[in-house]
Amino acid sequence: MGSLDLPQASSFKGGSETFLRDVLESILKTYLRKNPMANTVWELIQSVDNEKVSYDHFFFRTFKVDGYGIDSLSSFFMDYGYTIGGRLDFPKKHVHVLWLSPPEIHIPGDGHHLGNGPLPRIVIAELLVDELSPESQEIIRKYLKPEGGKQAILSSTLGSLIWEKPTSNDFNQLAKESEYGAWALFHGYTLNHLAFAVHRLKHRFSDIKCVEEYFKEKGFKLNEDGGDVLKVSEDGLLLQVSLMSEKHEVEFADGVTETITASYIEFVQRLVLPEFKDVPGDEIKEFHRREGLEQASAYHIMESTRFTAQD
Repeated sequence: MGSLDLPQASSFKGGSETFLRDVLESILKTYLRKNPMANTVWELIQSVDNEKVSYDHFFFRTFKVDGYGIDSLSSFFMDYGYTIGGRLDFPKKHVHVLWLSPPEIHIPGDGHHLGNGPLPRIVIAELLVDELSPESQEIIRKYLKPEGGKQAILSSTLGSLIWEKPTSNDFNQLAKESEYGAWALFHGYTLNHLAFAVHRLKHRFSDIKCVEEYFKEKGFKLNEDGGDVLKVSEDGLLLQVSLMSEKHEVEFADGVTETITASYIEFVQRLVLPEFKDVPGDEIKEFHRREGLEQASAYHIMESTRFTAQD
């Protein structure tokens, strides 16, 4: 697969940081408004963790067709200081993923709010439409008109589609080959999931095993794809847990009503790298911790929106 020609961006200038944070805050608010379960989880963490909520990453889904792919979102973030962190490929899903590192900024005080705390990584996936069957390609291209991807950020902040709502027949036909594609066709650029940074949280949620136990006790359905709730990277330094997506009853363009998956919540704990094991705990920064994503774990985490998972 050819590399993406994305320019590296410079750091913040002038009021850019404030604008970027406002955009991210709008995306977050839209996500919480549209997903009651996610909002409940967010409020639980905020209440238990003394309002010090911090995010590891925001994840978006796109289509690689007619300017709607990764670059339709990444170009905005890179204009405001984000840089390419790495890429992952998932051939079985026909999906390519790019993750972006946030710019280096001064963080005043001990703030953990999106307003003044560390900025989240941005993770953007794209469905490689050209690799799908002619039938699936036709469905997707019918909705995604040329040049529409330029409105990706606006769509994310508002939670609105920039193409026509699909019919139930198109949605279900596409879902037979790609549930990722069907999800993205209905939900568009809305936030697919947010991941809390467990290593930045305090009290009860400061360890991911405690997070797992807490939400099991509360009756939430956790992602067990791959055989385990806790996804551990090969080096043992990246730990991930996700809740299964909530389901919403929606109406399609043809008036048919069905229940489909919405967005979900993930928790990420990044352990300190071996070379920094002697750094005092109160001096640990993000660069001291395990960076990036893990191929196998990410594959299973994406199953959190599987329509037929663990019913």
